[in-house]
Amino acid sequence: MVTFREICHCANNVKTSLKLHYSLLVAFCMLLSAAALQAQESPLTLEQIIASEQRLETSKARDRHRHPLQTLQFFGIRPDMTVLELWPGDGWYTEILAPYLREEGQLIAAHFNADSEHDYAIFFKSSLDAYRTKLELNPDWFDRVQIVPFEPPVTDLPATPGSVDLILTFRNVHNWLADDTFTEVLRQVRLMLRSGGHFGVVDHRAPVSQPIDPGASNGYVNQDWLIKRVVTAGFTLVASSPINSNLQDTADHPNGVWTLPPTLRVPDDEDAQKYLDIGESDRFTLLFTKK
Repeated sequence: MVTFREICHCANNVKTSLKLHYSLLVAFCMLLSAAALQAQESPLTLEQIIASEQRLETSKARDRHRHPLQTLQFFGIRPDMTVLELWPGDGWYTEILAPYLREEGQLIAAHFNADSEHDYAIFFKSSLDAYRTKLELNPDWFDRVQIVPFEPPVTDLPATPGSVDLILTFRNVHNWLADDTFTEVLRQVRLMLRSGGHFGVVDHRAPVSQPIDPGASNGYVNQDWLIKRVVTAGFTLVASSPINSNLQDTADHPNGVWTLPPTLRVPDDEDAQKYLDIGESDRFTLLFTKK
């Protein structure tokens, strides 16, 4: 027969065991919470951001033409960098750069000048307003983006010249060539970059068989000619990449590069599908460093 003392002893053992299991469960839950918090605070990878539902579907549709992962990796971006993007437009790359740099780095958007007197001042202002609205609608990703006006010679540079690790520009050089402001743009870029900082450039590539057009009137730029201009301005070419090449683009379209997607300025008597089949323009991808 089991005595009352033995029953009490067994009950105490069970109680002790339950306390032990409870303590272990609490400790395990605390470890899981700490791990989850650490994972939440860790910077997102480029792959995670590019695949994220936070990005617009219209943006993702262009990934096959713009190759954001390979392009940014080629430019050597890291999450702890201070990165400045010149004329980010509607924020296609901001959707990737802002969350990637949010925790450890800084993204500076050198956007259009709201007080511009340029011939395209109305477009500049509407584009800037749309960009600001985009950022305001998603503060979890965009709340730490610093916006400064950039329309050389009118600029509002970051507080400390020589403080930027990496400056990027995508499909803007032809605009500065058309305005004859590219020399001043390069001067400002060199001023903003730290010693040894990098300058990444993507733009529409003109075939070497075409005469060099210093004003890039059809949107295409001679790659070798451009490299010489940038080197003369105090930079060294680090590398070029075929990442954004498109051999289907002959660069001889009726309305220049704007005949191709995404603009698709196709003449009324032509089939737009022809240009959709070509895809977006053939582009050079160049990385320079400040001497």
